[in-house]
Amino acid sequence: MDFYGKKRYGNSQNSSRFAPRRNSFGGGRQGYRNANRETIDVSRFVRKPSHTSDVVEVEIKNTFDDFRFCTQLNENLKKKRYLKPTPIQDQSIAHIMDGKDIMGLANTGTGKTAAFLLPLINKVFADKGESVLIITPTRELAIQINNEFREFSWFMKIYSAICVGGTPIYRQISDLRRNPEFVIGTPGRIKDLHDRGIIKFERFQNVVIDEFDRMLDMGFIDNIRMFLDKLPSNRQSLFFSATMPPKIKNLANEFLKDPVIVEVKSSKTSENIDQDVVRVSDRRDKFNRLQDILNNQDMKKALIFSETKMDVERLSQELVANGFRADSIHGDKRQGQRQKALNQFRNNEINILVATDVASRGLDIDNISHVINYTVPQTYDDYIHRIGRTGRGDKSGFALTFIESR
Repeated sequence: MDFYGKKRYGNSQNSSRFAPRRNSFGGGRQGYRNANRETIDVSRFVRKPSHTSDVVEVEIKNTFDDFRFCTQLNENLKKKRYLKPTPIQDQSIAHIMDGKDIMGLANTGTGKTAAFLLPLINKVFADKGESVLIITPTRELAIQINNEFREFSWFMKIYSAICVGGTPIYRQISDLRRNPEFVIGTPGRIKDLHDRGIIKFERFQNVVIDEFDRMLDMGFIDNIRMFLDKLPSNRQSLFFSATMPPKIKNLANEFLKDPVIVEVKSSKTSENIDQDVVRVSDRRDKFNRLQDILNNQDMKKALIFSETKMDVERLSQELVANGFRADSIHGDKRQGQRQKALNQFRNNEINILVATDVASRGLDIDNISHVINYTVPQTYDDYIHRIGRTGRGDKSGFALTFIESR
């Protein structure tokens, strides 16, 4: 029996490997092969939650007081109730304070934003001549980093500008002309502002590239290389990524100086997540099964992933038409619309958000009970990042992946 009081979806224990068409499964061959030619064993989408972890718990050796932050930054940490560093913070902050380059490997949700923000805020507070460029793959992550920056730097007279697409560029130009110490943005908008002569890379003595592997997936690698070429050679560089494919390793070897490698990997999937598949026969059956899940009393807050922007928008509208409190985020929406949907989801004004993989990395939204893969992810790493939005901390969650059997 499953958490709906029914038989587990699709008898997954009896049949674990299928070969689909695009975003669907059929019989005959072994495994799922996606557009990136990665074969995904469907049995990896099925896992009961465990109360034990297969990863040895990392010993935390420092407190925040050990890092010798300035008084105001310590006060801001206390206001945010930051009492104990996470492993990535514990192992990174002292090296960053010492001016070292970092290659940080950590899964999403491990606290790496604070791992680079805190020592850089402290550095800039001590020397207002320092400037920091932070590059992220998505607008939402840039905005989230900026929000954390503001909370950490409260009353420290350190300022930021956020540079992302989907919002008026003239406002960002106005912010940049005030010479903020921190510039946080996405590659496309940063390049645009550089081409206009507004962002001058030579002014930044510090650079952070967050979610580097996602940058690679989204095709930003040429922009990143150009930025790194134009930044001052005498700089501190901090790269953070969940994985380290060969292209990132090559760039790290080329652009990092004697880097400290910090690797803090949690278990592949959270032990708090009940994972299963939902087998359906056709599109109508698929939508009906989705409604059943969303109407269940255990469903508090659902993040639904679909592959294309058009499918995301269509599914969101169909859910609203059937009486659900839903909205969507994808690349064709203006940033104001995307941020409004995220804020409504975060504040429980809606309880269903339909998204492309733009929402799979970095976003920290409390109390998501269900992550639903309405289409199969392109890679297993994408799957891990998607379902990492639920079962966070000591909370439990459900991850369901739809499979069309033909």
